[in-house]
Amino acid sequence: MPTHAYVLIEASSDKAKTALKAIIKIPGVKMANAVTGPYDIIAFVEASDVDALGRVVLSKIRTISGVTKTLTCVAIDVR
Repeated sequence: MPTHAYVLIEASSDKAKTALKAIIKIPGVKMANAVTGPYDIIAFVEASDVDALGRVVLSKIRTISGVTKTLTCVAIDVR
């Protein structure tokens, strides 16, 4: 079963739009939107497991120019 997470992203104000365009192109990112509030972008990410999810966040999302901070919220099943 794949692992899903919401990644909350802070970006430099002058680079948020460019960062969003780059994030949308990352394999595993199913959706990404600019949002209002304390974060600038929220991405919904799917990966094969938690380790793969970590690699997407650390080596793909966090390396994009303009991304300054991320907070990863792993989705869980509470049924």
